[in-house]
Amino acid sequence: MDLILKNVGVLATPIGSTARRGISQQEILMIKNAEIGIENGMISCISSNRDQNPLIEQNSKTQIIDCEKKLVTPGLIDAHTHLVFGGWRQNELKMKLEGKSYLDILKSGGGILSTVEQTRNASEEELFESGNRHLNEMMKLGVTTCEIKSGYGLNKKDELKQLRVIRELNNNQPIDIVSTFMGAHAIPKEFKDNRTGYINLLTNEILPAVAEEKLAEFCDIFCETSVFTPDESLRILLEAKKYGLIPKIHADEINPIGGAEIAAQVNAISAEHLIQISDKGMREMSVNNVIAVLLPATSFYLDKPYARSRDMIDSNIPVAIATDFNPGSSPSLNMQFIMNLACLKYKMRPSEALTAATLNGAAAINRAERCGSIETGKQADLVIWDAPDLDYIFYRYGSNLAHMIIKNGVPVHTKTGEDE
Repeated sequence: MDLILKNVGVLATPIGSTARRGISQQEILMIKNAEIGIENGMISCISSNRDQNPLIEQNSKTQIIDCEKKLVTPGLIDAHTHLVFGGWRQNELKMKLEGKSYLDILKSGGGILSTVEQTRNASEEELFESGNRHLNEMMKLGVTTCEIKSGYGLNKKDELKQLRVIRELNNNQPIDIVSTFMGAHAIPKEFKDNRTGYINLLTNEILPAVAEEKLAEFCDIFCETSVFTPDESLRILLEAKKYGLIPKIHADEINPIGGAEIAAQVNAISAEHLIQISDKGMREMSVNNVIAVLLPATSFYLDKPYARSRDMIDSNIPVAIATDFNPGSSPSLNMQFIMNLACLKYKMRPSEALTAATLNGAAAINRAERCGSIETGKQADLVIWDAPDLDYIFYRYGSNLAHMIIKNGVPVHTKTGEDE
């Protein structure tokens, strides 16, 4: 045994290798006085009582961590971020406070287009350095796997640049990164009067290049008023499927224009945002097993309504939660805050929110077979919390309660000492 976590006060985890939906989303395995054995980066055994069921194969090289009766959960999964970008947009805060909407700012040349300009001007080295800083901060807050989207290049050269940076980040730091191509994030300025031309560029030039270099696993699109229509979204996502990319979609965030229905039609793995989802969209997502990735910090920051999480759970839609970390509408990478908001604003039970932040998040990025729960045979991605029980980490907010993060069986950060 390489590592043993002993004296776990409470082990709390969802169970399984698929998304949990409906009433099953709140079904959490709780083991008191647990012990976890880890070998070769994987969870090899779990014991509920060391005195009666001591873990075997301990040797002189086995590292022992005394959890001191603390809570242990799976590592957090952030299934929706825009983490690689150039610059920040703090200048837009005043505009928001003056009542300008997200679409107003976008139409004036701000918003995504402002970040596009700064990202195009940044080198791969600069984007890598800033991305690495963001990931280090994210890891210290308990995240062990995250998804990162492109979409701030909006041309062939700079979309590929972003995706290459995402690949390099995955190769050079502990967090597992899943890459999503999102060239359909906005219409760039140079194609302002030629939407068809930009869509042709996406489908005929950028998508083939992304596929040739194997730079992304998923393809996402911003289906929204003044951005991409449902018909345009359908065309792009169907084309992406031809290249082996799995569809995702930013759907019905600002207006209910049918993005959730498109997600169902293309068998997307997930639909994201969904603040204005229709009842019809919910029904079709449920029937077609589309995961809802909800982003409460975006509602918080933009002072917008919160997605109908309870209705989605009651409609048998698996719900995940994520940060939507980006420089404009959600400049926070704190998954712990997301978990707080899920309880306080979505009215999710702590058990449902834990599933949403772990197993369902993993399922939304096609990783539920390897992470998102504490089970034998899965990656040893764990968080030891400064908490006596599960409720505590949802009750407290504004403090980092992650005491130690273990990634692939290795302690990568602890608040009581230097990074391992």
